Amino acid sequence: MCDTNARLDGKVVVVTGGSAGMGLEAAKNLANRGAKVIIGSRNETRLKNAREEIISATGNQNVAYKIIDLGSLQSVRSFANEVNMENTIDILVNNAGAVALPDRLTADDLNLTMQVNFFGAFLLTFLLLPKLRASAPSRIINGVAASMYVGHIDFDHWNDVGRYNIISSLANSKLAVSLFNAELDRRLHNTCVTANTFDPFVVRDTDVLSNVPSIVQDVSKFFINMIGQRKEEVGQQIGYLASAPELEKVSGKNYKFCKEFMNPWSTKDRLLTKRLWEESKKAVKITSEEDWESRSEQVAPFG
Repeated sequence: MCDTNARLDGKVVVVTGGSAGMGLEAAKNLANRGAKVIIGSRNETRLKNAREEIISATGNQNVAYKIIDLGSLQSVRSFANEVNMENTIDILVNNAGAVALPDRLTADDLNLTMQVNFFGAFLLTFLLLPKLRASAPSRIINGVAASMYVGHIDFDHWNDVGRYNIISSLANSKLAVSLFNAELDRRLHNTCVTANTFDPFVVRDTDVLSNVPSIVQDVSKFFINMIGQRKEEVGQQIGYLASAPELEKVSGKNYKFCKEFMNPWSTKDRLLTKRLWEESKKAVKITSEEDWESRSEQVAPFG
């Protein structure tokens, strides 16, 4: 559906959720372009197997894996510290996410779905931004979903338990990603770092429905197999967004099937996106040492 012959030799790419599904296929695509690819997920066995699969498929030996559990802010911080040891970080793909997670709080007192689908990616991106800016031109690609158009952000209740169902939890978390991307785009203006979102539509042959009740899972799989994309197609689309020369200066856009698609209307609300940024920093407990935004003498301010 889209492709480019662009190479990424000498570039460092980070892909969360890179041990399976479309994240693994994206990692293969990027490794095939010559990049050093770092994949992250919770399961070390699956990461090891994915690394071998990527190397076997592409011949690129420069593939590494690191454990990251987005349901643990400490795990995200440890992953970020390890990745920040690279000389550059040229592309960050926030692909990891989940559907129908248990309705509970994490050890960080955050709603599990919100943390896995949004807060974890926010924290990781925030911690990697100084290196991404130093590596510019660089790109950030954030995964969203069509459910974001019916999402709602209530800062007083976005971490509540027993308030949201499976659909609204997913919708709210993905809307948060879209709003975050919009604010990120504004704050990255004139830095040569771009931030775009991608909507994979629905994808066949992934384990994204593993938490859904079996009856619903069977029905969902039937329709997904009828209309969904192959995970290899989505991997190719992510590879295109990460490498296409014509997108080097494109930012703040949402893509589906490699075509620009509309953002939720609320992304235009500057007060909302700015508040989401600040409330998210509080939620993930950004420390004074981590808050490089406040150190204007070391890092030029955004905007």
